[in-house]
Amino acid sequence: MTQVAQQFIAAADLPERGQPLAGGTFFTRYWLNGEERALVLLGDELSGEWGEYGLDVPGAKSYSDGEANTRAMAEAGSKIAIKALELGAHIPSCLEGQLVMAAKADGLVTLREDRFHWLSTQYSAHCAYGMGFGGGWLGYGGKDDERVVRPVRSLPIR
Repeated sequence: MTQVAQQFIAAADLPERGQPLAGGTFFTRYWLNGEERALVLLGDELSGEWGEYGLDVPGAKSYSDGEANTRAMAEAGSKIAIKALELGAHIPSCLEGQLVMAAKADGLVTLREDRFHWLSTQYSAHCAYGMGFGGGWLGYGGKDDERVVRPVRSLPIR
């Protein structure tokens, strides 16, 4: 069942970084597609393959828009993308993953450091980007590798 997530946040209602918001931890403001947004890291951890090895997913190539990437992944049959969307969230893009890493470095969020986390940005038909939050490594791996995901929510700021 899909959870109904908060749709937007008023600028005056934004909490301090590192504080609860929309079922997770608010950690930064950023711009996406001409709109200022609040990024929230959920506590949920998903695990699985990014998707089918060798299947090109043209809609999952954005370095900034994780929600669009995640929707394209789900349409292509990705189980972890479907699970993230059911939470009312998405898998972070490369940009959003870097913002999560910055929040970790600032002590605002805690992340597993023993495994690479999938990002929603596709590298090729065979590989997708992943992030190692122990050292902040951005790399890529075979889409059929099992990795973890920490979903995020991105709320428009009004």
